[in-house]
Amino acid sequence: METCVSINASNAKQYLIDESMHRPVLVDFWADWCAPCKTLMPLLERLATEYAGAFLLAKLNADEQRMLASQFGVQSLPTVILMKDGQPIDGFVGAKTEVEIRQFLDKHLPKAWDGQFMEAQALMEAGDFNSAVGLLRQAQHDSGARADIVCTLAECLIHLKRLDEAQGLLAQVRLVDQDARYQQVHALLELASNAQKAPEITELEALLAADPNSTALAHQLALQYSQHGYTPEALELLYSLLKKNLQAEEGAVKRTYTDILATLPKGDPLAVAYQRKLYALLY
Repeated sequence: METCVSINASNAKQYLIDESMHRPVLVDFWADWCAPCKTLMPLLERLATEYAGAFLLAKLNADEQRMLASQFGVQSLPTVILMKDGQPIDGFVGAKTEVEIRQFLDKHLPKAWDGQFMEAQALMEAGDFNSAVGLLRQAQHDSGARADIVCTLAECLIHLKRLDEAQGLLAQVRLVDQDARYQQVHALLELASNAQKAPEITELEALLAADPNSTALAHQLALQYSQHGYTPEALELLYSLLKKNLQAEEGAVKRTYTDILATLPKGDPLAVAYQRKLYALLY
C-alpha cells in the first residue's frame, strides 16, 4: 500500500478524492523556497512510513500546482490539510513538532484495536472463535477494556464454553456501560449456563462418580469434554490424573493434555496456566 505520492493535475482526483474514500489523505502544500516546508516534509514522510498506510501522504508543490492550491484556499506555506470521504476535515498551517503531528493524526486515524476488533468479528462470523479470542484479548488490553470489546470477548468465550471467564469479564463492565449489547451477551451467558450437557458426558460423569479411581473413565470423560468444547474442564480433569501418574494410560493422558493445549491460541491465559502446571510436574 502506498504511503506517499506527489500530486499533479492528472492524479489529483485519484488521490485527493477517490483515495480519501478509503483512508485519510494528508495533503502537504509546500514549495522549494519555503524553509519550514523542508523541515516538515521529512517528518511527515517518516510518519507515513511508520503508520504503514493508515494514511496517505500527498505532497503538492504549491508553486507548480497553483490552481489546486487556490482551490484549497492555501494562503501560506506549509499548509497541511486532512482529506476524508472526499472532503477536507482538518488541517494546520506552519511547521509542527512530531508530538503535535502525532496528536493531530491520532484524532482522525482508526486505532489499532479497531482493526483487531473488526478482524475478530469476521472470524467469529466464520465460526473461528479460537482465532478471534486472541485478537479480542489484545484489543481489550490496548483499548483500556472498552465495553463493546469486552462484551464481544465474553461472547466469544461463551461459544468456547469458557463460561467462568466470560462471567468474570462481564462483571467488570461498569453499570453505565451495561447497554443493550451487554444485556444481550449476559442473556447468552445465562442460556449457556443453563444448557444441559451432552448425554454421553452426563453418562460418563455418572460412571466416574460411581468409580472415582478409574483412570480410563476419567480419560474418556476428558476427551468428551474436549470434543464438546469444555476445554477448562478437560484440562483440569487430565491434570488431576497427571498429578497422580505422569504416564497414566501409558502416556495417553499426557498426549491428550498436550494436544488440547496445542489447539489453544498462542498466549491464551488458559493455555499458559496449564502449560505451567505441566512444567511443574515435569521439572
